[in-house]
Amino acid sequence: MSMFENLGRFGATIRQAHARNRATRALNSLPAHVQKDIGWPASPQNDPQAALTALRLGTSR
Repeated sequence: MSMFENLGRFGATIRQAHARNRATRALNSLPAHVQKDIGWPASPQNDPQAALTALRLGTSR
């Protein structure tokens, strides 16, 4: 394998992770009743990880 093939695969992995994280943030920003309707596990508001994510990203979880 060439170095460029490895870089291409690494770039594709980064793009997929970014898209997955963006989708997760979009679903987490939905109201709790909508999350429940679509089967998305709603996170508790007092979750410390959600608070940290909100501070870092500026979005609620």
